[in-house]
Amino acid sequence: MSKLHSLSIAIVGAGIAGLTAATALARRGASVTVHERADALREVGAGLQLSPNALRVLDALDLWPRLQAVSVPSERVELRDSSARLVARLDLARYRPKDRFRLVHRARLLELLADAARDAGACILLDQDIATPPQADLVVGADGVKSRMRPLLNGPEIPFFTGQTAWRAVIPAEPGAQPAAQVFMGPGRHLVSYPLGQGMRNIVAVVERPDWRDEGWSQPGDPADLRAAFGHFGGPVPDWLAAVDQVSLWGLFRHPVAAHWQRPAGQGPALALIGDAAHPTLPFLAQGAVMAIEDAWVLAACLSEDALTPALARYQALRQPRCQRIVKAANDNARNYHLQGPARAVAHAGLRAVSTLAPARLIERFAWLYDYDPTAL
Repeated sequence: MSKLHSLSIAIVGAGIAGLTAATALARRGASVTVHERADALREVGAGLQLSPNALRVLDALDLWPRLQAVSVPSERVELRDSSARLVARLDLARYRPKDRFRLVHRARLLELLADAARDAGACILLDQDIATPPQADLVVGADGVKSRMRPLLNGPEIPFFTGQTAWRAVIPAEPGAQPAAQVFMGPGRHLVSYPLGQGMRNIVAVVERPDWRDEGWSQPGDPADLRAAFGHFGGPVPDWLAAVDQVSLWGLFRHPVAAHWQRPAGQGPALALIGDAAHPTLPFLAQGAVMAIEDAWVLAACLSEDALTPALARYQALRQPRCQRIVKAANDNARNYHLQGPARAVAHAGLRAVSTLAPARLIERFAWLYDYDPTAL
């Protein structure tokens, strides 16, 4: 019998990490209550790319049919320069045909996960401004990049501003939108776009901007500023940006992966961190939501197999090294996308050569990422 049948678990935060954990834990018999600060489960951010390492978890939770209904496939990733000339193509459908890659609006995924958590028996409480851990056998801090639970384990921390700011927007998708994530790279800036299904297209545009100092997802922005910053980009970009009528700004900050992810009961209830509360990441590897989903499954699996204290220690041992590697890879992409001068020319020439002569190699560089199966641990 699962060790979770005797545990009450309070989850702080009803984002992707918290709701996935609520589903996985409640299905294993835990008594789960989710405490969400907002008064409604609203869309935060916009589009998400989900790779097979996350989809294995959603499949194990019997959520694949629901996800398939609200998402679209991602068949390839295209890297292009600012004029839209192809630099490299990662043909996911051809070289990883057994894997599933999906593109989805964040709000649709949150709705799906909230329904699944409630169906599993979890209670979701809204308008809960949690400053200290609630009463429970275990408190799971899933409260994001500005977590109040993380400092209880790691003390106060000051994030590092990267000098980069992102615009986020959703526009109507053109008819016959290609099932691909496209990255347009220019000196000091890049733009990512992909369809979301249901007639929508996601845009994230990042520019180096040293004067930004506020960390957050939803500062209001001016579409005219976005168009001016990327006015020299070619291909479909001008038409996409012309369709933007509302945009948000997001300051990109670098946080360390938490040194301490868990503590046993003693100084208050037992506590564990998942998702951005444990490992905030820059959005340059499309793994933020994916890591949150992985965390949720691994935490539930560990807790169902062992007593609370060793289970929490095992959870951190399994997850921390992988998340450190992913965060580092995302940091590296932040630099590589914005190369300038001779370094940019050399890097793009090398990518074109590999993409032409050995295209499978580009994708296999990420085998360590996509082949990971949390459900097999």
